[in-house]
Amino acid sequence: MRSHCLLLALGVLAAPVFCKAQARVVPADSAAARPAKPARKVKVAALPIVFSQPETGIAYGAAVLPVWRFGTDTATRSSTARLLGYYTQRKQSSVSLTYTIFTPGERWALNGEAFYFNFPYYYYGVGNDTRKAEKSDISYKVVIVTQRVLKNLRPHTFAGLSFRLTDLHHIRLDDPLTDDGQKPNLLLERPARERQTTLTSGLGPTFLYDSRDNVLSTWRGSYLETTALLMGRYLGSDNNFTRFQLDARHFRPLRRGNTNTVLAGQVQGQFHTGTVPFRELANLGGEKMLRGIYEGRFRDRQMVAAQLELRQKLFWRLGGVVFGAAGQVHNSLGDFRPNDFNVAAGAGLRIAVNRQDRLAIRIDYAVGSGQSSGLYFAFNEAF
Repeated sequence: MRSHCLLLALGVLAAPVFCKAQARVVPADSAAARPAKPARKVKVAALPIVFSQPETGIAYGAAVLPVWRFGTDTATRSSTARLLGYYTQRKQSSVSLTYTIFTPGERWALNGEAFYFNFPYYYYGVGNDTRKAEKSDISYKVVIVTQRVLKNLRPHTFAGLSFRLTDLHHIRLDDPLTDDGQKPNLLLERPARERQTTLTSGLGPTFLYDSRDNVLSTWRGSYLETTALLMGRYLGSDNNFTRFQLDARHFRPLRRGNTNTVLAGQVQGQFHTGTVPFRELANLGGEKMLRGIYEGRFRDRQMVAAQLELRQKLFWRLGGVVFGAAGQVHNSLGDFRPNDFNVAAGAGLRIAVNRQDRLAIRIDYAVGSGQSSGLYFAFNEAF
């Protein structure tokens, strides 16, 4: 959905709107001398954005990114959010909210996402070796809501529940035939029920170990999340299936006592049982994992992927990264092969908006398997 996009940030080279409270300084002998006001707890960056891609034409919008901390305990990590909205030349729209909240003392951790998309999409079918020329144009409207509520059990260790809801509707096959004029739209190969309004919802346990020093841009620490989501009719879902997710990350500076150069790694797995609609299948590509490959270019019931990234502080507010990734998707675990990986690699630039809290603009360019490439504009690190 985002891969073949040319994205530009208005104001990237200029200072963004950045609300940062400071104590008022008044001469001690001034008649107006008063106690200094405490710094505000919330810092907000607001950025206008504009981008263009074949499916949308010119699009424009804005992002608001607050960062705050509950209480005065500096051991409690900052809470963050991102509100992003845009409108396109072709009257398409998207609104999204993502957030991570740590309560005082990190007794609870809450994070979630809420998305609305009204977007055209290239659908390549299912499998690990789909062909670039065999894509189909589809479009749909979708609302996605995820929420996790986790209780701190011991330092860095949390457990709780995760919830996910996907409301897919207004599904349309924009081309009755594929580009070669012979094969029908690939979505017609899926069960007819998947081309109708579909509600998917599920609930399940989550375990999290999170020792990262910062959730926006990590210099050191580890992250391990395991989740099982039971999608079923007991929550109004139109399909019954189970999703198991694994997300493991590790971060370390290459030189002791110096965080200018950081090596970051991530391994992901997503595995399904039951009847999984096409929109909920595991997939590779996009602006987070296997950048350079069109999001959803390769999709199937089971997925494993890994990426490695080297992050280097340059000068002023600028940083640079190089990264590489590999992954596979298949119908069953027995289909995975050591020589069957799709790969992607690239480099990027980071522009710090709020250096204290490590809030940054991310610009990445990457190329990947299947003759694909992508230029990405986003906020914060990919992982």
